[in-house]
Amino acid sequence: MSVSRRTLLQTSAAAAATSALAFTGCATQSTGTAPQSDMDLMDQATDLILNAYPETASSAGIDTGKYRYLKSQLTDRSPAGQAAIESDVRAMLAKLNQVDTAALPEDEALTFDVVRSVFETTAEGFDLPYGDVALLNSNWSYRNSPYVVAQNTGAFVEIPSFLDSSHAIEEHSDADSYLLRMEAYAQQLDGETARVRENGEKGVILPDFLMEKTLGQLRDTDAKPAKDWSIVKTLATKTAEFGTPFGERAALLAEQKIRPAIKRQIAALENLAPRATSNAGVWALPDGDAYYDWALKASTTTNMSPEEVHQMGLDELKELHAQMDPILRSAGYTTGSVGERMTALSKDPRYQFSEGDKGRAEIMAFIEETLTDIRGRMPEAFETLVPGFLEVTRIAPEVEAGAPGAYGGAGSIDGKKPGHFWINLRTTDLHSKFSLPDLTYHEAIPGHVWQGEYTFKQPLIRSLLAFNAYSEGWALYAEQIADELGVYDDFPIGRLGYLQSLAFRACRLVVDTGLHAKRWTREEAIDWFVTNNGSNPEEVRSEVDRYCAWPGQACGYKVGHSAIVGLRAKAKAELGDKFDYRRFNDAVVLGGSVPMTVLGEVIDKYIEREKRA
Repeated sequence: MSVSRRTLLQTSAAAAATSALAFTGCATQSTGTAPQSDMDLMDQATDLILNAYPETASSAGIDTGKYRYLKSQLTDRSPAGQAAIESDVRAMLAKLNQVDTAALPEDEALTFDVVRSVFETTAEGFDLPYGDVALLNSNWSYRNSPYVVAQNTGAFVEIPSFLDSSHAIEEHSDADSYLLRMEAYAQQLDGETARVRENGEKGVILPDFLMEKTLGQLRDTDAKPAKDWSIVKTLATKTAEFGTPFGERAALLAEQKIRPAIKRQIAALENLAPRATSNAGVWALPDGDAYYDWALKASTTTNMSPEEVHQMGLDELKELHAQMDPILRSAGYTTGSVGERMTALSKDPRYQFSEGDKGRAEIMAFIEETLTDIRGRMPEAFETLVPGFLEVTRIAPEVEAGAPGAYGGAGSIDGKKPGHFWINLRTTDLHSKFSLPDLTYHEAIPGHVWQGEYTFKQPLIRSLLAFNAYSEGWALYAEQIADELGVYDDFPIGRLGYLQSLAFRACRLVVDTGLHAKRWTREEAIDWFVTNNGSNPEEVRSEVDRYCAWPGQACGYKVGHSAIVGLRAKAKAELGDKFDYRRFNDAVVLGGSVPMTVLGEVIDKYIEREKRA
């Protein structure tokens, strides 16, 4: 196989060494000596992130020029590789803490505050004795997890879709790099397997229901011929016109390197399975309460306690149901709780898609129509516009069972790769005609894809960092923007879908804290969710499983949204007639992805500018 000449670069030890050398080398190349300014430190931090998480360079579209070498690499997920990242993070944090931001220009000070905050939180995550700390990884920064591998966490879930969407192939060398990444993927699997065993010795084992789901997904992959794996088909498709059998090489590599690594991961999990329990929350793990406190802080970028978050969810759910009740009554749904009536509405055939592939095609067409309409409304909500470059893509069928209903994100900084709105189509029952418009606004425009493109206007390191509460809070605020632009004026049942979406996120506050702080069972969480919000039980089961694997993550949505709405109310009160809807929205997105505490500073400065105007 032609890729063997560089295989050594992809071994765990060599990758760790390469990362350390590249970090030091890039820092030196930028100045030739020790850093000459505080902003040189930002260059060093940028290089640290990119060398630790090479996938980031490809997702951002900067795996060219001086970062070209990253195109053949993946993150070292072995114990040694993670220890090297931890060491680099702590060294960088020490340097960042020496900087007096009061002496810096306003924009540079803001950048330092943002970067320092994420390094601090990452270091705190590494203080914990187990888990997968992903805060610095822009591809998966939202999903810190106590488990190295789960139904929605780990290389087997993340790397095939990453290579499909982010690894550009324009020439033969790009295909060679893809093959090298396939080798690195096999080593990632083995690195994770080593950590799974280590954590298992500490008593950190997937709950039995997640263990069953994760093993099912891995076994499904192992049962398929290698030529049918998405990671192989992607390369074969992208190189079909090259006249070189890259697809065959990929299939051989998958069979010889990746499949054995998958089998070893399956064996490690099977070995732990007899010790798995039905305890759903992280409270059952060693130091579980401390882990949840950190996970909640990392996901919300606040210091809210689990009890405060839980009560916030109950209060906001009550308020939202009060808004939903009159709409339901006007539609003829008068009996039962709001949740019961929403359950009845979801069974109305007028709002259902057909079953099977026919329904899947209906869903894709429905999304495209929704996007066309909302694009035309964007000038009403923003003074500064972005392209909103995106593709709507089905989540790979082999991982749909453990995937959320949808997710989305912006494309590359250079504008060559589109953003994506990934939609789960394992069953058309996951979506309805009154909920899908809102989901589209959340994941695509003016949600994740739209907001993500504004980060490209920031310094590179700011474009690479993402904060769960900000990005998910914005996506909920994007749903609100769509409502305020009148998309539901002639479709009140669609407005119910929007309000149910907000209520869904309020329920997340209750259920996530219920599972991890109040020791709810999985069944209690599912029943509470379905009963109180009328959500689809099929969707809720996957949602609750997601919360079990990603403690705290689901709380970022409503906490972030409420913070943005509260800051808008503050701006209106202080600016009076000077308040401009479009300029406020611009201020939030042009300020870049930031912790919620920093967003308050961004809006305070916007208010000051508007007062002077």
